[in-house]
Amino acid sequence: MWACRTFPRKDFSFEGYRWQPEHCKTTEFEESEFLKRMQDKTIAFIGDSLGRQQFQSLMCMASGGEWRMDVADVGYEFGLVKAPGAIRPDGWAYRFTNTNTTILYYWSASLADLVPVNATNRQTDVRMHLDHPPAFMRRYLHRFDVLVLNTGHHWNRGKLKANRWVMYINGEPLEDKGLVDLHAAKNLTVRSVARWLDQQLPSHPRNLKVFFRTISPRHYRDGDWNTGGNCNNTTPMTRGSKVSKDESSDVVIASAVEGTRIKLLDVTALSELRDEAHISNYSAKTTNNVSDCLHWCLPGVPDTWNELLAAQI
Repeated sequence: MWACRTFPRKDFSFEGYRWQPEHCKTTEFEESEFLKRMQDKTIAFIGDSLGRQQFQSLMCMASGGEWRMDVADVGYEFGLVKAPGAIRPDGWAYRFTNTNTTILYYWSASLADLVPVNATNRQTDVRMHLDHPPAFMRRYLHRFDVLVLNTGHHWNRGKLKANRWVMYINGEPLEDKGLVDLHAAKNLTVRSVARWLDQQLPSHPRNLKVFFRTISPRHYRDGDWNTGGNCNNTTPMTRGSKVSKDESSDVVIASAVEGTRIKLLDVTALSELRDEAHISNYSAKTTNNVSDCLHWCLPGVPDTWNELLAAQI
């Protein structure tokens, strides 16, 4: 669904760029070496659809972009099976059996714990516990060796209303008018998750490494996704090719992990330079006057995120 070479797009120069850190030579990602280093390890991505893109990117990178006999679907081990009436499962898990390397993704767009008011009725409201990490994370954390988190673009009124999410804290519906401000609610949630994970790390049975990825930028111009906004530029580096500041552009995530054992996977500023690498209006799924300037073509920018992740691991 992100393969822009299957779309009518004609220009693919965006595929030819790699990120170069200052005063640091990064080795090119090599799938067999990566899988060897990740032998008997589980890498988990938990987050929104951009987290899913990073997961799909790493699956393609680790498999060399080819169908492989040694990749097995193990989603059932993590409860990642499609529920009756659902469009898709809540995530996916695959194992490279030759090295026993598992790579999985779980959808948790807000990183808050979501509990339906009525589990038997999908049309009821959903309690959004801002101060509880997702149940999936709590249940399977002991099996992870690397965990990559992200959240960001679902923290708006439209998404909350569409998903029927009702914010809760301390087990009660949120009445604090200050936290009703979504920026404050997001800040509380990511700090709660980071604090909970930091408390788990000293006793974790697998020496878990946790990364919190910063937000992936949107590049809508002349409007938003539903008001004719577009990202039609196909010329790379029109915004420049260098990030000159050391501090993160995502202050919320950077401050949440400060003072913890969680590492910051900082991709915001370097991704900000790549407005030409989005799905744009090329996908067959796009309708008239609607462009996707949030998600990325694959291969593309999320591969850079994973190169940085692999180097930090």
